Amino acid sequence: MEHLPGCRSGAEKVKIQWLGHSAFHITTDNGIRILIDPFLRDNPACPVDVEEVTADVICITHGHKDHFGDSVELAERNSAMVVCNHEHSVYLSQQGLETTGMNVGGTIEAEGIKITMVNAIHSSDMDFVEGIGPGGSSCGYILELENEQKIYHSGDTGIFGDMKTVIKEIYRPEIALLPIGDRFTMGIREASIAAGWIEPEVIIPMHYNTFPVIEQDPYRFKELVELSTETKVTVLKPGETYQE
Repeated sequence: MEHLPGCRSGAEKVKIQWLGHSAFHITTDNGIRILIDPFLRDNPACPVDVEEVTADVICITHGHKDHFGDSVELAERNSAMVVCNHEHSVYLSQQGLETTGMNVGGTIEAEGIKITMVNAIHSSDMDFVEGIGPGGSSCGYILELENEQKIYHSGDTGIFGDMKTVIKEIYRPEIALLPIGDRFTMGIREASIAAGWIEPEVIIPMHYNTFPVIEQDPYRFKELVELSTETKVTVLKPGETYQE
């Protein structure tokens, strides 16, 4: 695995860089830069400075500060399109940002990437605004890239039946980014069951070891998944990049 800063590049293979927690920087083979849940500045696991990171599209899964993160700053500096649920879109529009609000089941296209919002089982109120602001529903995303490869970022979620039906049967992602931290999301046991339901080619675990309360051994998850499925688990350190 190689460490790559979030910079634009020419046509090349897709790169998926984990920035710690649930934050990912994806560079497509056409050089489009996608940020998901960019919790960077206050993320103790993030190895890069927020000023280094660039984006064309920012996807937000829900309103908690450890996922909403630095979205406003990054969107302003990069003139990036923010993709999020309707309620967050209204809030961000009031901050003067360009947003694309959507809801579960919908698909939009941004920079040539098809983005489908899918269900997640989690709360979503904005806990970084005074008094906590309503944040609509939590979500995950299916990203269909220019080369038709599909990446599933589940967002924060518990295990739920749509993973076995909707996610697998309809969207069939080749790569899945799944939480394993427990307490606030699936733990290792549930995530390994979800792996068998979704059956992607590759899983990259996320949302673990950022804080003591979600400490987990990702290699135990890898062992469970690879013993019972044909899916390969790639364990990244924050800052490392998966590239096929």
